[in-house]
Amino acid sequence: MLKKIDHLGIAVHSIAEARKFYENILGLTCEKEEEIASQKVRTAFFVLGETHIELLEPTSDDSPIAGFLQKRGEGLHHVAYQSSNIEKELANAKEQGCKLIHETPFTGAGNKQVAFLHPKSSHGLLTEFCSEVKQ
Repeated sequence: MLKKIDHLGIAVHSIAEARKFYENILGLTCEKEEEIASQKVRTAFFVLGETHIELLEPTSDDSPIAGFLQKRGEGLHHVAYQSSNIEKELANAKEQGCKLIHETPFTGAGNKQVAFLHPKSSHGLLTEFCSEVKQ
């Protein structure tokens, strides 16, 4: 079951440059930065109430974020929905005819389990399901 919007992913060329806007203009605080080597991306998370803003900077020219930036430029990359059961969300989406990018969840930023639906199945917007790792 989906619980809330967990975060909005925003593709940027430079987290260092983008941080100036989010911190100085919007007054948000960067909670953490981390590199996800498997996805060739560096992330920075800003807190806004119960939702986070995730900045995504490519660490390689062949990363998915680099491709996105080359095609579309900086901007909204994905919406992530917090789920209590990603596997169930994926199974339901597949059953309803959605194209899945990931058949099974993998570990993403913040050590969360994540999986994505193809934007062609979600009206042009990359959709992410995420959940905290079960202890």
